[in-house]
Amino acid sequence: MSPHATDPPPEPQRSSAETPRNPGANTTLFRDFVPPAELTGAPHARPRLGIPRDTQFHLLSFEGPDAYSRIGGLETRVAGLCEALVTAGLEAHLWFVGQPGLPGYEQRDGLHLHRWCQWVSEYHPRGVYDGQHNKVPDYAGSLPPALLHEVLGPHLAAGGRAVVMAEEWQTADALLHIDHLLKHSPFATHRNRVRFFWNANNVFGFDRVDFPRLSSIAVVTTVSRYMKQLMHAEGVEAVVLPNGLSPDAYLAPDRTAVNQLRKMFAGRIAITKMARWDPDKNWLGSIEIIAHMKQLGLRPLLIARGGLERHGLEVLGAMHRAGLRVAERDHAQSGVRGLVQALSDTSSVDVLHVTRHVDRDSRRALFRASDVVLANSAMEPFGLVGLEAMAVGGIGCTGLTGEDYVMPGRNALVLQTSDPSEFVKLYMPLRADPEYEAAMRRAGRATARQYAWPEVIRTALAPRLGLSRSD
Repeated sequence: MSPHATDPPPEPQRSSAETPRNPGANTTLFRDFVPPAELTGAPHARPRLGIPRDTQFHLLSFEGPDAYSRIGGLETRVAGLCEALVTAGLEAHLWFVGQPGLPGYEQRDGLHLHRWCQWVSEYHPRGVYDGQHNKVPDYAGSLPPALLHEVLGPHLAAGGRAVVMAEEWQTADALLHIDHLLKHSPFATHRNRVRFFWNANNVFGFDRVDFPRLSSIAVVTTVSRYMKQLMHAEGVEAVVLPNGLSPDAYLAPDRTAVNQLRKMFAGRIAITKMARWDPDKNWLGSIEIIAHMKQLGLRPLLIARGGLERHGLEVLGAMHRAGLRVAERDHAQSGVRGLVQALSDTSSVDVLHVTRHVDRDSRRALFRASDVVLANSAMEPFGLVGLEAMAVGGIGCTGLTGEDYVMPGRNALVLQTSDPSEFVKLYMPLRADPEYEAAMRRAGRATARQYAWPEVIRTALAPRLGLSRSD
């Protein structure tokens, strides 16, 4: 662990010789955590999103808040978007593939949850995408009539406005069906008060999407300029609507846990990587970096958390072939304390393979305590992990694909080649200069604050709605 990785002290800055060397003795820890303006103020204050109050939102997504429906980044995106809309006082409905046995409709914390395809899901218990080719036609066929006649239509008849936002290829046919029903329903005269959006988080399933029809009724969006260029190569014009961060992403990590982790990582270069076991996440390239650092005598320590994908066996095999000492860690106790306990013995290992889910509180503490959070994907549509690390004052290291938020060498490290020595060349000057490291951590937090969901909605979504009072 870098001895100078503690937070920068308040102004005026101390010289590097005066920077506290004992993480546990730094009384200024976390003082500079400043959340976005939307997260502060009186409890009754609502963020202003620039959207008329009578606008009703409908979000269509396979993923949702149920354990059955939570898979990854899409659920995080949808949850953050819904939370921001509800917090702003707007009516929001989430239509998702719900867990069998739970109520078909539920209102939770102001959000209207509509669980769909539950009867199909009973035959496919392994999660939301299990049997998806049976779920897609059911979702597209049965959901639109219910959405229109039970919720959207009456709202339009009462003079309201609406936005329907669909995510990923699985929802494209449903969006087309809603538009068709609306145009041939008693509510057809209100079509000009409805805006349709369809968003791509990746390129999966593009061969199943009728883009000419979809583009004729909806604004096609995607999460980064990188994705925009990929879609342009497919003949699809898209507008960038980036991912955002929820309020809890800006919470200061547990300071006791951060101090404990830093003491445990002392004398090591602690590098955290959390991603699916997927070739696109560049796990094999990350192993090359760790092995190269070990050969140089830099004593790296990789804290690795993958998923359940088969590629994980290949990654673990590569670790052993590279001569890295790997230890599996399963924290029986939940929460931050459990993670600290699981990572307590690092003396004889090069890789700590964390085999249990790491909750959000624990992620924030680990990202903050690590020297670097490695998010160096070979193909990354957006790169949420790097942004989450920056939000808590961590040092992110990304690849060069969809991470629009990075400014190389200023708010993050950016790898542009497959040469493992590149990481060393970029990181070691940072490690040797406490003021440079502190400045990068500050710049990262400042960047992350611009990606709070209310800010994303206000700047990227609201101007595209065209829902003026004259409509």
